[in-house]
Amino acid sequence: MRRFALLLAVLLASPALAATYAITGGTVATAVGDTVITNGTVIVRDGRIIAVGAGLPVPAGATVIDATGRYVTPGLITAMSTLGITEVEGVRQTNDASARTTPFSAAIDVTPAINPMSPPIAISRLGGITRAIVGPEASNEIFGGQGAIISLADKTDILVRGQAFQLIELGEDGARTAGGSRPAAWLNLRNGFAEAQRYARNPAAFDSGRDRDSLIKRLDAAALVAVVEGRVPAVFHVERASDITGVLGLTREFPRLRIILIGAREGWLVADRIAAAKVPVITLSLYDLPDSFETLASTRSNVGRLVAAGVTVGLGVFQGDSGAQPRNLPYFAGNAVAQAAVPGGVGLTRAQALATITSAPARIFGLTDLGSLEVGKRGDVVVWDGDPLELTSAPVAVLIDGVPQPMTSRQTLLRDRYRDLAPGALPLQYNK
Repeated sequence: MRRFALLLAVLLASPALAATYAITGGTVATAVGDTVITNGTVIVRDGRIIAVGAGLPVPAGATVIDATGRYVTPGLITAMSTLGITEVEGVRQTNDASARTTPFSAAIDVTPAINPMSPPIAISRLGGITRAIVGPEASNEIFGGQGAIISLADKTDILVRGQAFQLIELGEDGARTAGGSRPAAWLNLRNGFAEAQRYARNPAAFDSGRDRDSLIKRLDAAALVAVVEGRVPAVFHVERASDITGVLGLTREFPRLRIILIGAREGWLVADRIAAAKVPVITLSLYDLPDSFETLASTRSNVGRLVAAGVTVGLGVFQGDSGAQPRNLPYFAGNAVAQAAVPGGVGLTRAQALATITSAPARIFGLTDLGSLEVGKRGDVVVWDGDPLELTSAPVAVLIDGVPQPMTSRQTLLRDRYRDLAPGALPLQYNK
């Protein structure tokens, strides 16, 4: 406490480098363990959090955001999405997440497709999302390409990190793209990794024309070097328990591989193995339908059981309610809490649920200065009009890197434009 007080005094005495904001009087859910501060204050200066606590003095000249009777959380992070590269999933011209006929695979990088003006970005920001993991979808190869991490700030440069991970499709979808079976997909995987290792040993030889029998292109092999060397994580989409254990076993052949699982709907069956391997999982909390043979053991207690076993879990997938619309993630987190009240169900505490959409995704992707309200972290802060895990709650203020964001989107602008028009102002076909 003395160290914190000293740091606060030094920071408050320093010349202002940028606008200072003090968010006062709210219930501050820090996403640091179970810590919730009643009547708390969060102070942000120069884009960073400089103080969090109760009864803190407001710095002179600070802009005060009154959060009395409201909740304050870190900015939410979707652990996977297609934000910025997909606007309407079913409209091909607006969907850059997949490339169905390309000859390339692992080398594909979503970064050039990211559109900061994409309408779902503002919509998601209004839902409290401040950062997003953006991933490709595998098309005609098990290697889907390289994903990115973006900010949802209202600006033109939103890229936080490009080439942030490699997506790899196994299970039923991987079998389909690899030729029709899981053995073919696994052979494709091992061949790709082996070719990457060969490329790393001698790039010139790989490119010389003597390797015409290679089943992977030079650019794809080059992109996989960072994966097999552990510099870039590999996000494996698998659902079935046996596929999960197979992925975990890859480190025996490729010991530097950094594995992240996405999907993992049968993960609870092997939760102890996932935890022992220290492998994180990205999934959703409402999966309970056996809609494929590889998901026969789906249960809404999957997330609760994984977390209980010690697995780090972040919420988010590519499609549906969390792909292009991650603003729904707080409700998935809230449902994970409610699952504890279901007879026989295993759910999360409120702190654990908040972590799945804040600190856990940050930890999974190495965003060390995001995901919680702590001194030194980036000033991504959201003020809510109610409990953020409740369906009827919504943000009333969003700061990203300490900058207040517009609380508007194309939808709200259209609503405000047409909601209160007098009959005479309507187009002729709407007159009654």
